[in-house]
Amino acid sequence: MGKVNLDNIVKILVKRGDDLLREPLRKFEFTGNTEADNLISNLRDYPHAFVLACIMDRQMRAEKAWMIPHEISIEINGFDFPKLLSLTLSKLNKIFHKKRLHRFNDTMANNFYLGVKRIHDVYNDNASNIWSGSPKSATVVRRFLQFDGVGIKIASMATNTLARDFKIKMADKLCIDISPDVQVKRVFTRLSLISNDATNDELIYCARELSPEYPGVFDL
Repeated sequence: MGKVNLDNIVKILVKRGDDLLREPLRKFEFTGNTEADNLISNLRDYPHAFVLACIMDRQMRAEKAWMIPHEISIEINGFDFPKLLSLTLSKLNKIFHKKRLHRFNDTMANNFYLGVKRIHDVYNDNASNIWSGSPKSATVVRRFLQFDGVGIKIASMATNTLARDFKIKMADKLCIDISPDVQVKRVFTRLSLISNDATNDELIYCARELSPEYPGVFDL
């Protein structure tokens, strides 16, 4: 593919990403369940629902993982943070197994439990303190990485979702990397931006090279 065509493709992709950033705030739709989506979208009253959903998004269909906060809210009759904080690990384990919430119920029940504890201990029971005050994007990514079970893919996705979909203000977008998932990698390969045998690291650095101010602009 010629350099001119490649440059045009990159410009089109960046413009589309910028257009998404400029779109007005709209309801987050991810699970296909209105109540579940409303819970995750309510960053004002339930910012912890978004964070805990991100923690659950691992090695299973994303739509099902993001349903977990809603499923737990049904079991405990609400999702207020004090109610979550009162849950023991044993109780969470029972809920995860009873409702078969995840492929790895023991591990994810533990990660959910530790996520609630971290929000309590570090963020004063308010998960929005993770992103309040227009922090640097690197700060937000790092804070997500400090939750048990969260790797760079989920931390980048969470930060990008906050910036792009929820219009959360950050000082920059330099450290919002592209999520190295199968779909993104396939598109980059078909556009000859990376080779067929490229690693996830190469994909990430390719996006950084093409859009250094906001590598995650290519995600959607």
